[in-house]
Amino acid sequence: MQKKHTYSWISSSDIFMIAIIISGGFVTILNQTVLSPALPSIMRDFGIGPSQGQWLTTAFMLVNGIMIPITAYLIDRFTTRKLFIGSVSIFAAGTTLAAVAPNFTVLLIARILQAIGAGIQMPLGSVVMMLIFPKEKRGIAMGIVGIVISFAPAIGPTLAGWVVDNWGWHVIFWTILPLTLLVITFAFFFLKNIGQTHHPHLDWPSVFLSTLAFGSLLYGFSAAATYGWLSLFTIIPLLTGSITLYFYVKRQLALEEPLLNLRVLKTKVFAYSTILTMVINASLLVGAIIMPILLQDVLGYSAFDSGLLMMPGAIVLGIMSPISGTLFDRFGPRMLAISGLLILAVTSAVLGFVTENTTFLFMCILFTIRNFGIAMINMPINTWGLNALDNKYIAHGNAINNTARQIAGSIGTAFLITIMTMVMMNNAQTGKIHSTLMGINAAFGAQALMAGIALIIAILKVHDNSKEGRLMPGGKGNE
Repeated sequence: MQKKHTYSWISSSDIFMIAIIISGGFVTILNQTVLSPALPSIMRDFGIGPSQGQWLTTAFMLVNGIMIPITAYLIDRFTTRKLFIGSVSIFAAGTTLAAVAPNFTVLLIARILQAIGAGIQMPLGSVVMMLIFPKEKRGIAMGIVGIVISFAPAIGPTLAGWVVDNWGWHVIFWTILPLTLLVITFAFFFLKNIGQTHHPHLDWPSVFLSTLAFGSLLYGFSAAATYGWLSLFTIIPLLTGSITLYFYVKRQLALEEPLLNLRVLKTKVFAYSTILTMVINASLLVGAIIMPILLQDVLGYSAFDSGLLMMPGAIVLGIMSPISGTLFDRFGPRMLAISGLLILAVTSAVLGFVTENTTFLFMCILFTIRNFGIAMINMPINTWGLNALDNKYIAHGNAINNTARQIAGSIGTAFLITIMTMVMMNNAQTGKIHSTLMGINAAFGAQALMAGIALIIAILKVHDNSKEGRLMPGGKGNE
């Protein structure tokens, strides 16, 4: 594992390094959602239907999710410079291929290459920030990372929609490419390594099991949102993923050098933070998916108008992430967690009662307040959990956290889309607009219930000065 600096505070060279790391993360993570507004144009250009077109987003998410559990090994094995420049270079290759893609197959391959690079970037950035900053300043460090996690995916569809409307979908990639090359150039000349590496054993059966387990689960939950829970496209991947996951977990616990050290979950603080992180990330992604449906299909706004309505919320996510990190460093996680989850639960419940006459201004304010609540808890809870681990386990803890985020997003989306669809079907006689509204109301109501359960967990388990000890080198929690 690469070791933390010994100096008490941060140097000017580290500030420059942080800027490079964050820029790389922003550019790569932006691609999680940037293609959504372009899908109709791509489908028309290549003569494909929605079932094929959605693979451009699904494949990115799948490969991204498969790569994350492997990053703990990669971070241990390779230097910061090699891993950062290598991953961004793979992403740049995919972006170039996407910009010139003559058909759907080539574009899909390009998206897979982008996902490989992005899947390494986000965990790497988080680990580097945790190792650069001393423990008492990690809240602000992860708050800065939160700008990337929260702001980039939120702003992506708005910017992409504007680009597509004016110049076409190819320009999205031509715009991203020079930014990516600029990041690589700065990294080549100015990025330094954090400490030293070692050469852990790579257990190839674990790599196979990890790929099959997480890939199948992510696909299965995505398919549930599209085809329903009783479809073979859903059942077979979920069964395959669940069975494979059992053997993967069993193998990791038996190995002296596991691909992903699941023993960190024995640390109670980290385990609770992972649960809360899953709820928060599911809420963030579900809001990004359901809100445009509500705004466009029910309230009658254009895609550009709905993007503008959601923009203040995206900006709040970006601004509040470092602020909430600073508050975490100063006051601890308890009040941030309780206040943020309370805001999330209340605003989601209010969204469960919106009508066809709800105004643009009200929706904008409500969505912005909701994102304010998410920003208060997103990175502080993550930092609270990682701080409970010894430095040598941070890469593994971060990989588990990011994997949990991916799975939670898929599960949450599938679960709430299913609720929305069932309510819509049961009320089809009321008309398309009204039945869609009722389905969305029900989905946000269920999401409010999830946030309420998370709030109870936070009240009972999140404390500013936790008594639970760190996971010690022997793999045992010190309680």
